[in-house]
Amino acid sequence: MFYEGRAAHGLPHDPFKALIAPRPIGWIGTRSRDGAANIAPYSFFNAVSDRPKILMFSASTPTDSLHNARETGVFTSSLVSRELADKMVATSVDAPHGESEFTYAELEMAEARLVDAPFVAAAWAALECRVTEIMQPKALNDELSESWVVFGEVVGVHIRDDVLTDGLVDMAKAAPVARLGYMDYSVTAETFSKRRPKWNEQGQAADA
Repeated sequence: MFYEGRAAHGLPHDPFKALIAPRPIGWIGTRSRDGAANIAPYSFFNAVSDRPKILMFSASTPTDSLHNARETGVFTSSLVSRELADKMVATSVDAPHGESEFTYAELEMAEARLVDAPFVAAAWAALECRVTEIMQPKALNDELSESWVVFGEVVGVHIRDDVLTDGLVDMAKAAPVARLGYMDYSVTAETFSKRRPKWNEQGQAADA
């Protein structure tokens, strides 16, 4: 099938999010100026730069995470393992402003070391971030997207020792959860390694 991006697709549900999958989940932790802790999952989330380390999350509507990150200039991102998937989904609840999803989902909260924001104590990894910019992407006609994108530089990294094997993050131990389309999620169950090829002096690709 084919359909134009803004045209009707004729399917029961829009397949766009199912096509861009799997997507990592950023479990964004923030604190309001009055001290209320907030945690919420975002599947429009990813790394965008390695040097310096910058990541992003995108909110399709104004949220506490967006509001708090804008006001305080900081946030954390906890990474979700299979054992925490149910609690992660629970924190997507439409809680009233000021209510803590940590309490609602019965999650133990940890405090970041370098920024004033909480993260999930049981997460296999968590990233402490300072906001670098917040923007609304533009469409071809210069119309602003309904989504806000928050970029943050990673200033602190937490990794649980038990997910390391020989100094490398072991994905089988971490069991990261990813978002698929609709109401579906997946867990990393199988991995494989491949090296990038290098171009040799004869102008041919060669295995590194």
